[in-house]
Amino acid sequence: MSGGRGILSLRFNQDQGCFTCCMESGLRIYNVEPLVEQAHFESDLMGSIGIGEMLWRTNIIAIVGGGSKPKYADNTVLIYDDQAKKFVLEITFTGPIKAVRLRRDKLIVALQREIHVFSFPVPTRRLLTLETRDNPKGLMEVATLATANKQLLAFPGHKIGSVQLVDLGATDSGSSSAPATLTAHQGALACLAVNPSGTMVATASAQGTLVRVWDSARRQLLVELRRGSDPATLYCITFSRDSEFLSVSSDKGTIHIFALKDTHLNRRSTFSKMGFLGNYVESQWALATFTVPPECACVCAFGAKNSVIAVCMDGTFHKYVFTSDGNCNREAYDVFLDVCNDDDF
Repeated sequence: MSGGRGILSLRFNQDQGCFTCCMESGLRIYNVEPLVEQAHFESDLMGSIGIGEMLWRTNIIAIVGGGSKPKYADNTVLIYDDQAKKFVLEITFTGPIKAVRLRRDKLIVALQREIHVFSFPVPTRRLLTLETRDNPKGLMEVATLATANKQLLAFPGHKIGSVQLVDLGATDSGSSSAPATLTAHQGALACLAVNPSGTMVATASAQGTLVRVWDSARRQLLVELRRGSDPATLYCITFSRDSEFLSVSSDKGTIHIFALKDTHLNRRSTFSKMGFLGNYVESQWALATFTVPPECACVCAFGAKNSVIAVCMDGTFHKYVFTSDGNCNREAYDVFLDVCNDDDF
């Protein structure tokens, strides 16, 4: 999903207040509200970067080389300490890294067919290796809150359309809980999300028409959300920090916002059908929607006071505010690549 102006990937941090922009020309980090560039690492330091993951708002950033001018191999994750201005850790794997996730106490790395979990930051040691089905997108998400009762990790199961759920907290005590399996879809998974506290998992299949939200403890379907009736490629599913709302972005250029706490706010379809689990499911349509440049991949986050932010691979930044009756109005538009650090002047 490479975009214009040399952008290779975009990702929000765990509090949705910053995002990394990985580029052919290095790495940039932006604060969301207000939109300012917080850090700028040129390619002579890092080369072209394929993956960037911040640890909350700390000075710790995980990177993986990518693009056409990498300085570091795509099978090595490096931890950069922006305070010390140096790389403090590197771990090399047997194959290309597909995704990296950080918690304050864990480093999790997805390869094509395995996921490696490490204690972090010190001592950094491998806690467990989980085998997955072929996972070229590196789908996996983890509960980020330290207060979460479970350190829930979700990733594709061995059976097509299934999700494995593992409590990483159990590995700290030396015991390991057997992964639980969630039969989420009939088709292959395309997108996954875990809410900050780890109580809910959202899933979508490659068809991209439905998003299902599950209770992670009971492994039961909570609500089925309909993005649309025509197939689409989903780029991201995001829970709001309080888990009251969910946003979904796709290659149709439309961002859909759904209510999870007050689901009666969502629009209802006129017809209901038997769900694939054999039970009666009424799928709900979005509470509100807005549009960004079509066919342009983007990732979303929730801002203050019922706002949703979309940052796109063409370098654009969109902020919309939605109301409980479904109105959605643009509050900000910017080209974040043109937003410079104050130090540059």
